[in-house]
Parts: sequence; C-alpha cells; structure tokens
Amino acid sequence: MAERVGVYICHCGTNIAGVVDVPEVTRWAGELPEVMIARDYKFMCSSLGQDLIEKDIKELGLTRIVVAACSPHMHEKTFRGAAQRAGLNPFLMEMANIRELDSWTTDDKEAATQKAKAMISGAIQRVLFHQPLELITVSINPNTLIVGGGIAGITAALELANAGYHVYMVEREPSIGGHMAQLDKTFPTLDCAACILTPRMVDVGQHPNITLLAYSEVESVEGYVGNFTVTVRKKASYVNEELCTGCGICEEKCPKKVVDQVFEAGIGTRKAVYRPFPQAVPKYPVIDRENCIYFQKGKCKACQIFCPTNAIDFEQQDRFIQFEVGNIIVATGYDPFDATRIPHYGFGRLPNVITSVQFERMVNASGPTGGRILLKDGTPPKSVGIIHCVGSRDENYNEYCSRVCCMYSLKFAHLVRERLPDAEVYNFYIDIRASGKRYEEFYHRVMMEGANMVRGRVAEVTDVARTADEEGKLIIQVYDTLLGEQRRIPVDMVILSVGVQPRKDARQVAQLFGLGCDFAGFFTERHPKLDPLLTMVEGIYIAGACQGPMAIPETVAQGAGAAARVAGMIGQGTVVMEPIKAHIDEERCSGCRICNNLCPYKAIVYHEDRQVSEAISALCQGCGTCVAACPSAAITGAHFTRRQLMAQVEGILLDVRQSMEASST
Repeated sequence: MAERVGVYICHCGTNIAGVVDVPEVTRWAGELPEVMIARDYKFMCSSLGQDLIEKDIKELGLTRIVVAACSPHMHEKTFRGAAQRAGLNPFLMEMANIRELDSWTTDDKEAATQKAKAMISGAIQRVLFHQPLELITVSINPNTLIVGGGIAGITAALELANAGYHVYMVEREPSIGGHMAQLDKTFPTLDCAACILTPRMVDVGQHPNITLLAYSEVESVEGYVGNFTVTVRKKASYVNEELCTGCGICEEKCPKKVVDQVFEAGIGTRKAVYRPFPQAVPKYPVIDRENCIYFQKGKCKACQIFCPTNAIDFEQQDRFIQFEVGNIIVATGYDPFDATRIPHYGFGRLPNVITSVQFERMVNASGPTGGRILLKDGTPPKSVGIIHCVGSRDENYNEYCSRVCCMYSLKFAHLVRERLPDAEVYNFYIDIRASGKRYEEFYHRVMMEGANMVRGRVAEVTDVARTADEEGKLIIQVYDTLLGEQRRIPVDMVILSVGVQPRKDARQVAQLFGLGCDFAGFFTERHPKLDPLLTMVEGIYIAGACQGPMAIPETVAQGAGAAARVAGMIGQGTVVMEPIKAHIDEERCSGCRICNNLCPYKAIVYHEDRQVSEAISALCQGCGTCVAACPSAAITGAHFTRRQLMAQVEGILLDVRQSMEASST
C-alpha cells in the first residue's frame, strides 16, 4: 500500500516567508508523487495550524507527515503531539528545519527557496522509511542529588526538602556557602551577606530531608533519568564527626599557620586544622594533610593531644558512598578571573594592588583586617582606584560581560566612602551596566556620595613616578573618553574588579555528567530561552553561575526553578523516555569494543563469554556515537537508520539535480 504523505510549510511570520517563497514551495510539494496534500500556514505551531494537520490525518487518511518549519528542538514535540491526537504514531512525522538552516542563513530568496525544496524533498524520502515507535515509561526515584553548596544549591536543596523530598548535597569544600560566604554586603540593598546566608546554611545542616556530604566529590554517575546511581568520595578529614563537637580547641592549639588561598583569597591565614569561617556548616574542622606537621614530619599531634573528645583520627581514609537518585541539579558555581593573567595591572607584583575578592575579605568584619581597609604598611589609603571589567569584555581574555562587576565595584566605592570619608575614590569603567531592580538608583546614590567616575579602559598600573605628586603612589594610566585626553591618576590602593569565569575543572565535570560546555566553558542548557535549566541529558539540571555569569537574585531564582522542575518530575511518578536508542546486531558484532570506549553514557557492555557488545536501552541517550564508529556496521540507531538517512540524502540530491537541469534548460 502506497504511503499518503502530508506536507505542511510554516511562514513563521516573516522569519521564513520573508526569504523563502512559501507559496511556490507549497505548490511544488503538492505536485510530488508521494504527497497527498501540501499546505502552508502563517504559524503552523499555533493551535489552528495543528488543527489543519489533525484534520487532514483523519479525513485524508495520511500515513506520514512532513513539517517544514523551525528547529526540531523548538517544536518537534508539538507536531508529534498533533499527529498522536489524530491517531497517527508520532514517530511517523519528520521535520525540515527551513528557518535556522535556510532562511536565517541567507538573503538570496531564490537560493533559499531552492534549498527549502531540497530539504523538504529529503524529509519526504526519509519519512517513507520511518517505523512506528513507542515511548518508554520509567519510574522516578524521589531522591535528588545537588552538586555544589553555594546559594544556588542551598536554595534548590531547601525547596525540595521542604516539599518532603530527600536531597543529597555534595560540596567539595569543608563548608557550604560558596562565594557568597566570602562577601561583606550585597548590592543594591547592602544587606549583610552572612546575615541572610547563614540561616539558610544552618537549615541545610539541620534539615531531616537533607544528607549533607561536605568535603566530598562525585566520583561517578551511572544510569538514566529517574534512576541514577551516584558514587561519592568522602575525603578523609581526619576528624571523627560522630565524636567532634566543633569546640575549636584543635584549631587553637595547632602550631602551624598557612596562607589561606581559598576563603581568605591569599590575604589571611588559617591553621593546618581548620574550619573555613566561624559560621561554617557543617561545624567540623578538617586537617590539611599537605601542611600538617604530623603528616609531613611524623610528630606534633597537638590537635589530637588536646581534643577533649578524642575526635582526631590520623588513620582515617577516604570513604566511598553510593546511593540512587532520580534527578540531579548541578550548581558548581564559578571561579574569579585570575588577575595575574593581566601583568600590566600589577597584581602580584605591585604592593597594594588587590583583587575584588581580596577587598571583600578585607572589609568583612570576620576577615583578616577585622573590616578595616588597610595598605600593606597598615595605614588606611587616602585614595582608591577601582578598575572595572578585569578579564571581562576583552577579546584577549573573556569577551562576555560578567554582569556583576559594575555593581560590586559601585558597592566598593560606597564602602570606601563609608569607612574612609576623606578618601578619594575613582571608578574606571567602560560602560556602567546597572540593569537589575534598583541597580540604577544605587548607581546614582554612589555618584551622589562623591565617587569619581572615569570612563575608559585602563591601559596600565605602574609605580614609576614622573612628578612629586606621584612619588610613592600607584599610577593608573587611562584614556578618559569623556574628556578626550590621556590621564595619569595617582592612588594609594588599586582594586581589580575581576570577572566571572567557569570553574577550572568545568569540562571534567561536564564529562562526568554528560553535559555540554560553550566556548567559554559554562555548561550548556537545552534552550537558552525556553529551557534554561534542563541540559541535553534528561534528568540533569543546571542552576546558578555554572551556566553563565549572574548575580545572587538570578542565582537564587535558578536554584528555586530547578527545584520546581525536579519536584514536578517526582510528582508525576514516571517519566517518558524517547525510544531513539541504539541496537547492536550480535551476529555482525566483531567484539572490537570500540563502541564501549566511545559511549559517553556507559550504555554499552561487553559480554566476555560471547565476545560481543550489547547496548543497554535504559542507559542509551541515542546520541549516535557508537553507530558512526562501528567498523562492522553492526549498530543501528532507532529513527536514524542508515536506510532513512541515505533516503534523506538521495532526496536532497535528487531535488538539487532536478533544479540544476531545469536552470540549464
């Protein structure tokens, strides 16, 4: 029985119709021998457009559908749903992307129209070989893994835990809190960061539905949406948490001090046995093995000798904990830009050139200076220069805007004026980007407080004086674009407002969870507008600055949003998976094991007894890597068979050849 194909072409307003001659393509498609009906509509994805498809399937008995519109990522599910409602198997539908791959790529209307015909021709030939497939339903484990204990992870954990679902939170540092725990105040409201963060940290540590695994890292993730098996390495802290009361005597008695490069950003010290900060959650200290005198020289043990509960255990080993979850939220945060990469700003070379993170610790009451703004010699500065966009909006480093630098630089100007009323403050900026709620008002407030705003990218920070006024100062050389002249401004202290960049191990983490990264290294969402939380791996969500630069309110919103998505998934009880999976023909499999090593989802197992590989459908994500790599052509990808793909190629080439013949005559 001959197939009855319906072709539906979308105008997409003027996105497609502005370049492609849609009526001509519709006329052409309607004359093809395989096509029963061809229609065009201004917005095929609308309810009226879907009604056209459903009506034709029922009344004309269509057995195959081709929709020429936008990206399948946008509306493939929409049109599959229309086919299913009309009684047609949803996988007997094929989309031709004539928007992103055609009309948006050229202004040549004739070429765009011909390409649309070729793409539709390929889709028609392919859909003739489609097979009806059935969706796979799997149950969902109600537990959730949250990776990262910053404000995004904390928010997500509390939302889910308060909804009655169990959460495993894994944080690699000894305490949760993330970068927000380092801050003094938050813009634009100037709330105390610790005052608003610490209660939430305590809630996480005490919540009965949250298992907090601090000083731990995820080792492996196996499984699929609804049924992930996670292995976590609980690093040896050499402190028995069941016995430790968090009294702090071990820290007090430890004789070894080291520079704290993490929490204090290199301007403060800590002991070899330490908690990152007083409000740390959990409250238990950890021993820094690399700097501990006992581990280095075999003697000391002061912490063990003075511990009143005998909680110090130098024999403790790393432990591996395995558990199952249904969904995963990755909220691993960001790293500050390394200012040493810009040597002409003098960081690490010139005294009193500090980064924004160091200044945050300096002005924090619990920081190394007790909240006092001091130069290296212990005196307060009389003038401070704040350089914006360090490592951001610069093609030599990061082209993107870090989004938070303008506002926290303005906050610094306020803090300097607040604590040193007689100090001169200079903000060197490219543009002020104050686009958030109440941000513009904060900008005007800082200017009213007397901050000097200098528009222009700083060329250099030097200590080479040319005049008596510059002696003993740091000189900021900048071209002031508002005055139209070069300026040399002497100051006592320079604060480099470093940008936000992906964590140094972001690509390794992405590989661990099967995620994608953009060119900068931030994790890639499924769709930047319509689905900014879900990744390309079903059941794994991203939240916060691991996706891209964002301020605290946006980060909190994303954490809550990811939790809501997970809670909705758990509430359904089951999830429907695509049936697009790989299948290995054991008779043709040579046992070379190439596919085993290439599969990013570990969905292929090798049977030693039969010397063949097998694809586990529940784990397979249908990426096609194994299909392309198999030298024996033993692997078939459902819905992407060689017969279907070759038919699509032949259909495209057939139309191209016919077009060339028509133009030559």
